[in-house]
Amino acid sequence: MPIKNRYAELHAEITEWRHDFHIHPELLFDVHRTAARVAELLRSFECDEIVEGVGETGVVGVIKGKSCESGKVIGLRADMDALPIHEMTGLDYASQTPGKMHACGHDGHTAMLLGAAKFLAETRNFNGTAVVVFQPAEEGGGGGLAMCQDGLMDRFGIQEIYGMHNTPGLPVGQFAIRPGALLASSDEFEIVVTGKGGHAAAPHEAVDTTLVAAQILLSLQTVVSRNVDPIKRVVLTVGTFKTDSAASNVIAHKVCMEGTVRTLDAQYRSFAETRIRAIAEGTAAALGASVEINWTPGYPVTVNTPEHTEFAAEVARSIAGNVDDNVDPIMPAEDFSYMLEERPGAYIFLGNGDTAMCHHPSYNFDDEAIPFGSSWYSGMIEARMSFAT
Repeated sequence: MPIKNRYAELHAEITEWRHDFHIHPELLFDVHRTAARVAELLRSFECDEIVEGVGETGVVGVIKGKSCESGKVIGLRADMDALPIHEMTGLDYASQTPGKMHACGHDGHTAMLLGAAKFLAETRNFNGTAVVVFQPAEEGGGGGLAMCQDGLMDRFGIQEIYGMHNTPGLPVGQFAIRPGALLASSDEFEIVVTGKGGHAAAPHEAVDTTLVAAQILLSLQTVVSRNVDPIKRVVLTVGTFKTDSAASNVIAHKVCMEGTVRTLDAQYRSFAETRIRAIAEGTAAALGASVEINWTPGYPVTVNTPEHTEFAAEVARSIAGNVDDNVDPIMPAEDFSYMLEERPGAYIFLGNGDTAMCHHPSYNFDDEAIPFGSSWYSGMIEARMSFAT
């Protein structure tokens, strides 16, 4: 199952779709133009069913094979949203919306799945039903969860589901995957320390919240270094540290810090929260301050089921030859994890070549990757629901 010749013919058209999405980036659930264009294209492909507004602004297309006797229903997912980043690529088709750009390649993901949908609707060379899922709000909005809560799996009878993400640094057309945990969970926390503000010359009359917060920040590093099994992966980062003081000779009354915890082991999510609370509350009490801790659960660990990972790797191997089927897991998070919590399936990486990293203002999806991605999407349907099985 090499790259399908049809995608050579469709390449320019799919690329044009991708550039259009790139010119008009939209954020989170506010992807109305993108979703409308996706639905319009699915209608032009003569899909059997198109449903808009799933999970607020998601779009789902249903394509039935020449036969549906197998009873199999397989989902393919792509994300549609962009990022709040000012583009610096200088491309002819650069974002026309200041402060917004497709800096993670979701324009490419959407275009590749549309290409696969067009091919599958033309050929229908499979025994079962393909469900193409176009999701909003992957970048922090939890659009995957919203679609699941809106009944995505049960409404469309999806039995297993697959997704893909481009990867800068991996050669164009190459694939990488692994069974088990592939991407980390991501939870956020806010710690607000309140003491007693005062004059820098009289610290004995104040409760120095900057000092208390600094002690908490340093002590939080022991969560990973002294409480986590060294062979496990946990990352704890404090990203902001703000006082309510505006002068060098003022002891702040309040300090707020924000951070994130990422792990590949679900057991460490609750453990990290417990330890962070204990450290912050204990340190503040010991130094005469009070503390408020706000914990915001984020995306869960993205876990590929072994059987479906092996199948996804086989299809990728038929397209690209050499496939890394035991790639190292990485610590970014992905809300496709919610879909994999509801149904078995797998998530795979597709090479984007020597480009800027995702979320960088100079990043751009490589259009040469389109035939590989579209071939994998449609190849999963044809192979997983072949007439031979």
